[in-house]
Amino acid sequence: MSATLVEIFKTDIETQYTAELARMRLLDLFPHAKINFDLEDCDRILRIEGRDFSIHLIIEAINILGYNCEILD
Repeated sequence: MSATLVEIFKTDIETQYTAELARMRLLDLFPHAKINFDLEDCDRILRIEGRDFSIHLIIEAINILGYNCEILD
């Protein structure tokens, strides 16, 4: 059994509506992940927790929606 991973991304998503659309899209790709946004944070954080997800697919999925997404250092 693989360990649970947590990744945090910086985005430019501004509205709760858009964040929910992005969250649903990511859940289509990674149905067992825990995904949430913190739009109050200046970096508009996307946090993903799970055992099996791809950082590159996450970034690509957000980019396809027209938003920027990058790993937060």
